[in-house]
Amino acid sequence: MPPEASKDRAFLITIDTEGDNLWAQPKAITTNNSESIGRFQQLCESYGFKPTYLTNYEMVNEPRFRESAQDAMGRSTAEIGMHLHAWNSPPLIPQTADDYRYQPYLIEYPEEVMRQKVEFLTKLMEDKFQVAMTSHRAGRWGFDDRYARMLMENGYLVDCSVTPHVSWRNHPGDPDQSGGPDFRRFPEAPYLLDPEDVARPGSSRLLEVPVTIIRKRRAWADWLPEEGRRSLLQRGLNRIWPLVLWLKPNGRNLASMLEVIKIAVAQDRDYVEFALHSSEMMPGGSPTFPEPRDIERLYSHLEELFGLASQFFVGMTLTDFYRRTVGQEPAAAGRAQ
Repeated sequence: MPPEASKDRAFLITIDTEGDNLWAQPKAITTNNSESIGRFQQLCESYGFKPTYLTNYEMVNEPRFRESAQDAMGRSTAEIGMHLHAWNSPPLIPQTADDYRYQPYLIEYPEEVMRQKVEFLTKLMEDKFQVAMTSHRAGRWGFDDRYARMLMENGYLVDCSVTPHVSWRNHPGDPDQSGGPDFRRFPEAPYLLDPEDVARPGSSRLLEVPVTIIRKRRAWADWLPEEGRRSLLQRGLNRIWPLVLWLKPNGRNLASMLEVIKIAVAQDRDYVEFALHSSEMMPGGSPTFPEPRDIERLYSHLEELFGLASQFFVGMTLTDFYRRTVGQEPAAAGRAQ
């Protein structure tokens, strides 16, 4: 591998910044993980990395998070973007018999409700943080052509909702609909997307920056029906010999994350994109890291991962990467300054 970091190679850290343990489908959402974000921010800064905190409704309204985020933004060491969980983000218009239980995707709501929710949260965030919202990730990865056009209408420049090689069809929202999007045929590399078909490059100004997910070999499981891919056998095999490698920690995958960095450098990729939830920084904030010892293991893995990444990559926020890749933001995008 090359002996030093490339100034053209970006390490992107994306944090889904949301309430505590939403996997448990709580009706009363708490935001205690806001007190754990400072440790993560300090670790990132020690390696010169700049997280993008993709923030949802309850965290926008959390004073502790706003204070720490505004401090980091004031020092140009972080960015705030938008992350919309449709079931609890106003206007609250029921989509299912129990939206907190089913957690429907935004793309399952009527188009006018989608638009109202995007506009409301964008304006709320710009009012609270006094900066224009330019970066975004869809809640539960639920993204489509309509959603992309709404983001462009509201001045967004970069989206990171695409998970190449991964389908969310088996992850239901509204039980009367067909589950999440299927990204298995989407590009791995960044592209200005086509607003009529977000799976292909186009001429819009919205840059798609897919999460770094590397497929190691041809997935024999792709030839199985959906029921086969859900089988316990397949899940067990995937834990032992993962078909795809994410740059996303789970407490057991340090070796595969380090492998992602090495593959990305060997392939001369111009970025890698790391993903984590803010609630995963707190003991009990997720099923992934339930105990304090699990958090300490997480940080031990992050130290090793960031140490390797810092040898080959430089820290950028999503909008920094947009400016480097596409150029300066269009004048029309500047709403709140």
